[in-house]
Amino acid sequence: MNDRAQITLYTGGHKGAEAEFGRLAEKWGISEVNFTFEDHSIERSRGVRVLGPVELDKGNVSMEIVSTRMGRNFSKVDKIRKVIQSIFHMVNHGYYVIAIGWIQPDGTVKGGTGWAVELAKIFNRPISVYDQDQKQWFAWKDNKWTPELPEIKGSTFVGTGTRNLTEDGRQAIVDLYERSFGPA
Repeated sequence: MNDRAQITLYTGGHKGAEAEFGRLAEKWGISEVNFTFEDHSIERSRGVRVLGPVELDKGNVSMEIVSTRMGRNFSKVDKIRKVIQSIFHMVNHGYYVIAIGWIQPDGTVKGGTGWAVELAKIFNRPISVYDQDQKQWFAWKDNKWTPELPEIKGSTFVGTGTRNLTEDGRQAIVDLYERSFGPA
């Protein structure tokens, strides 16, 4: 897609990877939507969409299902539930899911980022993850992670990831934008 103005990034605007995806979207002239909810602090102020209780409920899922799918328990259920619900909106709106973080031995991705990746698997969406330990991009293909450099080709994508973005992770996002859209 050549017209950058017709491309939209869906994210959460949090410190780290999501804020970096947003800063670069702005630099490249790409639309940005940051899903959040009342009393939730985010770093990005461009394209903020505050989800009310009715909208959040559309992304409601049993925390037992989330815990089972992710293979871990969540201690702050009320706050994490709203985060999980807002992640639903990101993945529901954006087609290609791109994440920065760490792929776990069980194939899930660490933290809340992992729920975006799991939803993308459920929705049968294309997924790419930059693993900050391995310093490499992976795509989810045939139910396994395969090394592959991503390129954004469609009109919508999700940019999500860890708050603990490394310099290598930041550079991976910059390289992704340059590979996908050319120079800023």
